[in-house]
Amino acid sequence: MPETPKTRRTAKSWQVSVLQRFSAGWRRLRLCVRVLRRFWACSLAAEMEYRINFLLAVLNSGLNLAGSIFGLFLFFRYSDRLGGWTWEEALLVMGVFTVLEGFSASLLGPNLNRIVAHVREGTMDFILLKPIDSQFWVSTRTLSLWGLPNAGLGTAITVYAAVHLQVSLAAAAAGVLMMAVGAVLLYGIWFLLAATSIWFVKIHNVTFVLRSVLEAGRFPVSAYPAVYRLVFTFVIPIAFLTTVPAQTMLGRSVALQLVLAVALALAFGVAARCFWRFSLRFYTSASS
Repeated sequence: MPETPKTRRTAKSWQVSVLQRFSAGWRRLRLCVRVLRRFWACSLAAEMEYRINFLLAVLNSGLNLAGSIFGLFLFFRYSDRLGGWTWEEALLVMGVFTVLEGFSASLLGPNLNRIVAHVREGTMDFILLKPIDSQFWVSTRTLSLWGLPNAGLGTAITVYAAVHLQVSLAAAAAGVLMMAVGAVLLYGIWFLLAATSIWFVKIHNVTFVLRSVLEAGRFPVSAYPAVYRLVFTFVIPIAFLTTVPAQTMLGRSVALQLVLAVALALAFGVAARCFWRFSLRFYTSASS
């Protein structure tokens, strides 16, 4: 089919449209990065006013991790396997869990748990009026130092176990990528629950139950009875938060697991976005 002036104009306009969208997206990304730097700089400055508290948080994290390791040691006292996992392999799972726990304490908890307060106190009005995406604001406004010790100690345990297990750099990189996927998945689940505060103001108990259930991720999912394994895989996907990243580092994950983990993370991320937009339609301003 010969090219006509009309088809040339259509192709050119389509290219211009794509470039304009890319340029607008790039500008929004740069704006978000700048705002994020300001957010976290202010948060860290406020947190560092109480430096003794940070030292106490480091001590508390160290004691909690020591208690978790001791609990894991008790399982291996009379057996050299836990659900088919050796000591170092189970320690790898615990390290991944501790890193994820630090991420939750640093970013998810301080921000998503405050959505309830924003709705109840009416400060959500000011967030919606700001020239920035409201979901980005409520998800990243605060960075807490108190979760960083957990993230650091978890990283140290993970590296220690990986070195003893002779994990290759490629496998370690793949495991870190799956940890990031698990973080997105956890964010999507937590945000969906937090967004229901538009209708149900008192949801602290729900998030507390979620955090309690997530404690099961300290150990390999295969260590639990069959019924719990099904629940932790297909109902509450705890397996994709800690066990699958550890399996990826060990080279045990099958392609279906990895695809399913990425699909779940994307699904929960998109669902969180869509549900937030939907829930805002029912938000009643404090000035109404």
